[in-house]
Order: sequence, then C-alpha cells, then structure tokens
Amino acid sequence: MAPSGTVADPPQCSTTDSFNSSDTAENDIRPFFVLHKASSGNHNGKLTGIVKSKRRIESPSPKIAKRSEVESVEEEDGQFFSTLRFKVFETVWSKIEKTIEDVLRNSNSKVFSGIHDWIRESFESIISSGALKLSEAVRSYPVLTQASSKQLLTAMVLTRNLEMVDDLLTFEELELHLKSQGCHVAKLSSMDFSAKSGVGGCLRGLLRQFVMPTVDVADVTILASWYRENKNHENPVVIIVDDTERCCGPVLSDLILILSEWAIKVPIFLIMGVSTAHDAPRKILSVNALQRLCATRFTLSSPAERMDAVLKAVFLKPCSGFTVSHKVALFMRSYFLCQDGTLTSFVRTLKIACLQHFSLEPLSIMLEHFCHDGVNQLSGEGTELLTEATMKHAFDLPSVTRNKITRSTFEMLPHFLLDLQRMPNPWSIVVLCLYEAGKFDKLRLLDIFCEILDPEARYLKYFSPSEIVNSQSHNSGRNNVIRRVLRKLRDLSPSQLSSMLKSWENLTAEFTEINDKVIELHPFMRAVEAAGQRQGLPNSPKKHASRSNSKLEKELKAMTDKVATVIEFMLREYMKPVESVPFHEILCFKNVDKLQSALLGDPRGRIQLDLLESHDILHCVCCSQRGTTLLPSMHDTSILYKLAQEHADVINLHDWYQSFKTILIPRSSKAKQKSKSSSKSKKRKEICEEPEAPAEALIQYPFLVKISNR
Repeated sequence: MAPSGTVADPPQCSTTDSFNSSDTAENDIRPFFVLHKASSGNHNGKLTGIVKSKRRIESPSPKIAKRSEVESVEEEDGQFFSTLRFKVFETVWSKIEKTIEDVLRNSNSKVFSGIHDWIRESFESIISSGALKLSEAVRSYPVLTQASSKQLLTAMVLTRNLEMVDDLLTFEELELHLKSQGCHVAKLSSMDFSAKSGVGGCLRGLLRQFVMPTVDVADVTILASWYRENKNHENPVVIIVDDTERCCGPVLSDLILILSEWAIKVPIFLIMGVSTAHDAPRKILSVNALQRLCATRFTLSSPAERMDAVLKAVFLKPCSGFTVSHKVALFMRSYFLCQDGTLTSFVRTLKIACLQHFSLEPLSIMLEHFCHDGVNQLSGEGTELLTEATMKHAFDLPSVTRNKITRSTFEMLPHFLLDLQRMPNPWSIVVLCLYEAGKFDKLRLLDIFCEILDPEARYLKYFSPSEIVNSQSHNSGRNNVIRRVLRKLRDLSPSQLSSMLKSWENLTAEFTEINDKVIELHPFMRAVEAAGQRQGLPNSPKKHASRSNSKLEKELKAMTDKVATVIEFMLREYMKPVESVPFHEILCFKNVDKLQSALLGDPRGRIQLDLLESHDILHCVCCSQRGTTLLPSMHDTSILYKLAQEHADVINLHDWYQSFKTILIPRSSKAKQKSKSSSKSKKRKEICEEPEAPAEALIQYPFLVKISNR
C-alpha cells in the first residue's frame, strides 16, 4: 500500500463507541494506517439512504427473496457437480493410468524375462562347481586365482531414452520383477557414485539394502557372511545401476574391482543401464574394470515403440472414453518431440488435458459410464443427472446445432451417446490397419493418429488411391501420411503383402464388414505367390524367366490395386473423425490454448496482468469502484507499472517520479473548500476529506525500491 504520513480521522460513531472516548483515543496506537474507508450509505448523499437499506435488509421483497433462493440452489448444484466432476476425473484417470502401467510392463516383459533367465542359468553354472563353506567365503582373499573366477557377470541394458526420467520407472519395474522371482536385489543410482563419498558410500548403500538399514561400515565381508546365512545363498545377488553414464567413473571402477574379487564367494550379477550404446561404459571405466566384466547385451523397446503402444491402448482400444481433438493431438505431438521426448512428459500432458476437460465441460460427468465394460451402460442412467441447465448446454453444443438436433429429440439422447460409445471400434480398426501398412515405411502411430483426427480431411476428394499408388510425385501437405501408405504399396514384396493381410485379418476378425473385404484379397495373394514361385525355379530358360517376371509384376500390380481399393473402402465408410459426431464435446477435449497455457505458461504476461488488476487480487473494494483510476491506496508497484504503460519504451525518470508523486499526494485543497462552503451534509464533508500529504522521503523511498527491482 502507498505510505501515508498521518493517520486518517476515525469515523463518527455513536456515543457508546469506545473509540470516541478521549482516553481511548490517546492510548490507541494502531500498527496500520487507514487510508480511507468505504461508504456505508447511499452515494447520492441522501439521509434516507441508510434507512432504506435497513428496510431492505429487514424485510426483503418476495422477488429478491425468490432470487436469492434460486441463486443458493444453483450455487449448491454447482458445488455438487464440481465435486462430482472431480470424482469422475479421478475414476477416468485412474483407469488411464493403470492402462499405461500395464502397457509399459508388458512392453518390457520379454526383456525382463530374458534377464532373469540369464541370471538363473549363470547362477546354476556357478553353484554347480560346489558351494563354499562360511569360513572360506569370508576370507580376505579369493579361494580361486584363475582369471575366469574374477569375471563379474554383467547385463548391459540399452534403454535408448534421452532423459533418465523414463528409465527410473523401467528399472523399478525390473527390480520388482527380479524380487518376485526370489533374487536379492539392490538398486544404486548415479548419485550414489559420487567422488565425495567414494566407493565406501556405494558399499554402505549395498549393505543397508541387503543386510540391515543401520549398517554404517563399508566391509564386503559383511555381505559375504550374510549371504551364507539363513539360506540366502540359494538365490543370486543382483545389483542394478540405473544410469551408468552419469556415474563417477573412478568410483564405479573401484566398485567393480572389489566385487569381482568376491565373484565366486558371492555370486553377484551386475545390471548396468545405458541410454546411448552398449559400449558406453568404455568411456567412463578404467581398463582393469572393463577386463573384469563379462557382459551380455539386452535392449529395451524404443521410446517411439512405447509411445505407439500407449497411444494404441488409451485411444484406440476400449479404455475410458476420453479422447482429444485434432489440434490438441498436434500440440501434444509437438510438445513430445520438441521438449524432452520422454513418455513421462506425454503422460503428464495427457493428464493435464483430461483435468482441463473435466474442469471446462459440465457434461464430462457422463464419461464415468464410458469407463465400464460393455455398451449398455448409457441406456437409462446416462442422463438422469442432467439438470435443466446442463440439458440446455447439451443442445447448445456446436456439434449439436451443426447437425440440427433440437430439444424435441431429447428422448434420443441416450441413443446418440450409445453411438458415440460404439463409434471408436470400426474407426480404430481402420487406423490400426493403416498403421500395419505404414510400418513398411517406418511410419509411427502417433503421426497417423494426428492426421486421422483431422475433421476437415476429405480423403476421396483430395486424391484417388489408385492414382496415388501409380504416381511418382511426393507431394506433401494434407493427407501426407495416407499418401505415403498408398504409395508404399507398389514397393512391397509378396511376403510383405502376405504379412500385412494376415495382420489385417486378425485386426478385423470381430468386424465382418471389413473382414470380408480382406478375405476377398486372398485369391489375388495366392496368384502373386504362385507367380513368385515360378520365377524362383532353378535352371529355367531366360525366355521363361522374362515371362515369369512380367507375370509377377502384373499380378503384383493387380494386388496393390485391390489393396488400395480396400483402403479406399475403409476410409470412405468408417473413417469418421470424432469431431464430426454430435455430442462429441462430452468426451473430446478441444481447448488447445488452455492446455498450452497450463504446460508452457506465460509468467511475464501473468505478472503484467496481475499488476494491472491488483485490486481484484487484493480484494480492494475502494479501488475497484473507481475502475482504472489511479488512487493513493493502490499498491506502489501497481501504480508505477500503470504509469510506465502510459509512456513509450524510454521513460524519463524525473517525469516518472513526478507522476508517482502526484498520485500519492491527494489534491485535497479544492475538495476541502467545497466541503466548507456546502452545508448539505456532514457526511459529504467526511467523504471529501483526505489525509494530509506524506513526507517527501516517504515517497522517494518506495519509488527507488520499486524501480531498482524492476
């Protein structure tokens, strides 16, 4: 608040007011300055204003009372539906999150099983030589001196992630998987391999995870004695280093040398996570440490493959019903590719989009019924929670007005919702079929998904599939993904075409309309395979070989034309974007600006807007009543910023200070003269009176402080 040199006069009250007594006034030392008070009466200055306000409070008119009751009921309904929408959001997001976790777990299950099989086979080969006695296992020196006895069995796990944030969850899942199989597992991060703590810190961390949390001694013999007690020797010991490339090289090398000396006494398996290449440890480990490693390579699925799997499970398979629009999908793809490229950031973006959808769309509560299995969940109970206001909002949706659906068809609303729930099934099948065809051109599902969502795409108007297949041009722009899929057909070999048709047949097994079209391609495929077999016969004359080549090319061309026709049929009949369906706003998030603001933010613009509207943030009634007028009671920073907005890019410091000083010093002389000459009301005089001007130093100090922090 702006400083003031004096305290404003207290307001006039009744004689029973304690502040009117002289003793209280002398001893009352207040810590804050009262700049001015809000008027409690009528601003017109009429004496009857207070009486009228009291009458309105004591006996309100029926109209006002009725309005207040309606407003209270609407407020209660709003709070109820806000709470309900948040609960439905938690239900929907919990199902999406569980689906993503299951997908990621399944994508790495084969690699995790391979790592466990490798550990078990190696462990059995080690213990087949005979178990050591406890006295032999805790000796300071190894029993065997051969070079092979000092080899530390190591698994190099290539993650291919740009950031470590995705690897954290992967190695946590690996740790849980190995523990469930009976292995003794400890996990170390790159923070444990610091030059400050040295190798002793790593050993203490291992002992605290294996032996007991209170161990504070870095002694390997403790690990050896623990391993030979209580049947711990029946299972292998596994140490996971999740981010090898960020570890301190000398510390990690020392740990490897120490553990290799005990490789026979304590069968230790080292799992090292690398993100760039399998031979990345060569850059950080010493030569002696590298010689002690007996490495086996494992490779996890790539981030793009995991992204396609998540996209397929969340948007193309029955999940929660929630989806996104074309523009939102484009923004999410751009954010994924241009930011850190991690699946964690994509999931965070998806969660924010889901939360924004539930906070903006009142009808989003109906998504709870989409989470249940089956398509009959919306038959009777889907619209029972809709009030008159929400029903009006439902039939005012742009997709409803565009399709000319009126309130007279209210009883058809459950049928529209059922169609909305059934719609993704054939649509997703077509997308997956295009994805199987696009794999031969290294197309990602994310690119296909973003293009297929385009509501303005008219595939059969922009191109003819048969012309695209036989064309040589590579035009870019709208429908570029579809063009690439169709153009790639002529380059596919008979084996690739056969593989694609088998995948199509499996995808369309539950959808007979498309499955019948795919089965009709089998005779053409057999003709292509027969022509290929005739071409591959040995010792065939050149004349017959040339005829076989022409026959194969002819059959391949006919086959690709038939496949293009099937794709044309799928696009024409079933490729209906969600944004073209009535009531799609219930489950489709479309506000890309809200999502961008939530993710990227605009802190500079937010600060500037807050400075211009400081009275709304501070809840200052006196300043908000004056509009944009600058008042002394406003915050100093807000006053200075608004004055700066009135100047150009270059501000004269003296003029800036003089304008600031003019605002803080109230022009009370003219107001006081008017109040003295007027005898209408004493209250009018009090309103016009203002506190005395503050001292010059009290104006200069906040001005200098604020401009120095600017």
